[in-house]
Amino acid sequence: MSRVLLTGASGFVGSAVLGRLQAGTQHSVSAVQRRSTSHAPGSVHLVPTLDADTDWSAALTGCDVVIHAAARVHVMNEHATDPLAAFREVNVDGTLNFARQAFRAGVKRFIFISSVKVLGESTPLGSPFRADSVTKPEDAYGLSKAEAERGLLALAAASEMDVVIIRPPLVYGAGVKGNFAALCRILSKGYPLPLGSIENKRSLVGLDNLVDLIVHCIDHPAAGNQIFLASDNEDISTTDLLRRAGSAMGKTARLIPVPPSVLELSASLLGRRAVAQRLLGSLQVDISKTLEMLNWTPPVSLDEGLRRCFKGKGEL
Repeated sequence: MSRVLLTGASGFVGSAVLGRLQAGTQHSVSAVQRRSTSHAPGSVHLVPTLDADTDWSAALTGCDVVIHAAARVHVMNEHATDPLAAFREVNVDGTLNFARQAFRAGVKRFIFISSVKVLGESTPLGSPFRADSVTKPEDAYGLSKAEAERGLLALAAASEMDVVIIRPPLVYGAGVKGNFAALCRILSKGYPLPLGSIENKRSLVGLDNLVDLIVHCIDHPAAGNQIFLASDNEDISTTDLLRRAGSAMGKTARLIPVPPSVLELSASLLGRRAVAQRLLGSLQVDISKTLEMLNWTPPVSLDEGLRRCFKGKGEL
């Protein structure tokens, strides 16, 4: 039985990992949260900051494996005067300080939840990112995650602690927020969307599939010092995703077929090119390395993942 320390335990991904580990008997788990909550698990460490000066000694005592899901996350409306510095303080300096202390405490494996954004924001249709693709982040969040990855791999090369890096694309599931949730709320209310003719391809990963992969990497012998991409292994267009999300909610998606070129021009005029890119562009990942090296298959289909996303709610 591995003794696991999980950071970000109250977050979207972290809380799902915590639930999975608590429900099983193979691993014991301690959670790290920034603040106390009424539903905090029995074994919880309160660590209010994540930066270069954070003391992790109490949380790391007796720990074999770390799952590091805590981060300063990508936000659509950034308010920091220096976003890159803010991301680096948490995602780079905080992560590497934590990892160095983990090594000194005798941790054997450090699992880092990164992001596909370290590779970029889009791919040509049919030319997916691979685990060995060159990193080309296009925003401060992606750059901070890429810098953290490099630091962790350097630490692994100079120590006896394994590092496992997992790069998910958009993660959906019960409790998801952001653009995905906003679109689904529009669908659930029956409002029409001008997205009926989009022929792009996007890779997504359901929350249950990502959690399964993370837990799979806790003690898999081939995972050490490797980078893995994650997805449902089924790429989908924006139009098809909205139709299938509507079906999962028991709704009919009202999608108007508007040419993508018209949508792109309209978005540019409104200053929303980044949003248009996510809706109209492609971003595919090739998870063949993940499937083959780890002998892993996503346990939940995309349609089942969408049903779980809306189960008992009809909307997010």
